[in-house]
Amino acid sequence: MDRINLSDDVSLSQIIYGMWRLTDDSDTSPSYVNQKIEACLEQQITTIDQADIYGGYEAEEVFGTALRQSGYRDTLEIVTKCDIIAPIGRHRDARVKYYDTSREHITQSVEQSLKLMNIDYIDLLLIHRPDPLMDAEQTGAVLDSLVESGKAKHIGVSNFKPHDFALLQSYMHQKLVTNQIEISVLANECFTNGDIAFMQKERLPIMAWSPLAGGRIYDESNQELFAFLNTIANSHNTSPTAIAVAWLLAHPAKIMPVMGTNSVERIKSLSMACNVKLDRQSWFEIYEMANGHEVP
Repeated sequence: MDRINLSDDVSLSQIIYGMWRLTDDSDTSPSYVNQKIEACLEQQITTIDQADIYGGYEAEEVFGTALRQSGYRDTLEIVTKCDIIAPIGRHRDARVKYYDTSREHITQSVEQSLKLMNIDYIDLLLIHRPDPLMDAEQTGAVLDSLVESGKAKHIGVSNFKPHDFALLQSYMHQKLVTNQIEISVLANECFTNGDIAFMQKERLPIMAWSPLAGGRIYDESNQELFAFLNTIANSHNTSPTAIAVAWLLAHPAKIMPVMGTNSVERIKSLSMACNVKLDRQSWFEIYEMANGHEVP
């Protein structure tokens, strides 16, 4: 498993295990959650992706209970996010779903995440969504202070466009180290709209959420694409899922797919993509099939 450096002292596993569906499982016991973590570690997948809102604001606590019992904290890099407030869970009284990047909310959210996950620091804290009302000076200052206090080792963002990223960075002393955006065979506009190019210009790696397009690569409406992925998979003695992920890993931007599944058996196969090396023509064949037309 390749490692992607965020700094001299922190690196992430290139495949990241995402826990956004953790509480969807019928079994959320610490022992079963730890089986998932162990299945990751067996493949050198050491990075766990969380967010305060996952599982209706309950996933961090489920993970934290398991983490306390397992003692795996020192072997993992923990990513979590904040700023989305939805009228569920502890924010059920909110009148509307909204974003909050105020000093007060970020501070409170981080303290809550640390408590729920039973940890002393967050390896990587992300602002989950761009906030139209963000006071970049205030937000930047509180994010800087979280690093200075040791509560977060690094800061990044999620779903930011280049201009949002540049604005927040301009008010920070600490360097933003990544952007987590949607990237998949079917959500591939970021390869040409400047999102990935900007991060490459900044020499920063990218995290990819929904790398299997939320399961849409298996849909009947994408039968032709799936059949083609399957053909390539057969030639590599692997699965169509591994090919779809390998397609992302083939890009030079150091993309880190965030993979989410509650099946321990599927977790055990997450690293299969790392064994696939797609040649340039195969990459473009998949790209053409996904877009329904050849490149110009």
